[in-house]
Amino acid sequence: MEAMKFRTRVGPDGILQLEMPDELWGQEIEAIVVLQPVLIPRSEMSRSEWLKFIDETSGSLADDPIERDDQGEHEIRDEIV
Repeated sequence: MEAMKFRTRVGPDGILQLEMPDELWGQEIEAIVVLQPVLIPRSEMSRSEWLKFIDETSGSLADDPIERDDQGEHEIRDEIV
């Protein structure tokens, strides 16, 4: 038996996805899931704090634009129907 620890998020659809190591692919395993809610440290921004930060810093490099080098030729693909 091997114990593995993951920190992940349950999706809005209620599904928990875990990526297994390559050596387990195709094998039948028995898994035990222990649910331990994670407390978010105060040092991490809330969504509203993050949006405020984005608003405050948006356009801060307007006078120093990033130059994009020539991207070269690219293939012309068929239209998706």
